[in-house]
Amino acid sequence: MKGKLTRKIIGSTERPRLSVFRSLGHIYAQVIDDDKGRTLASASTLDIKKAGKKIKNNIEAAKRVGEEIAKRSVAAGIKKVVFDRSGYVYHGKIAALAQAARSGGLEF
Repeated sequence: MKGKLTRKIIGSTERPRLSVFRSLGHIYAQVIDDDKGRTLASASTLDIKKAGKKIKNNIEAAKRVGEEIAKRSVAAGIKKVVFDRSGYVYHGKIAALAQAARSGGLEF
């Protein structure tokens, strides 16, 4: 069941949804087309660890995930998204991820 905030945020083909999830150990971001029910791009701290870089679950990690999701989205032809913070307060890791995604070329 979706929460109040997520129910209102819907991604479309023109403006997919950039959804963020935090766990105790990692942070994840996905660009989702809700019309088709498809994930168009994704990035997480797990991807960065697989690349051989040491990373912790902190603000610096959130910035790297934001940069990576922006790079992958732009490569897939997506420039404009709707930001879904999944009910998390907009500060710390969530704000860092959003700022890095904006500086990487995404508009929201």
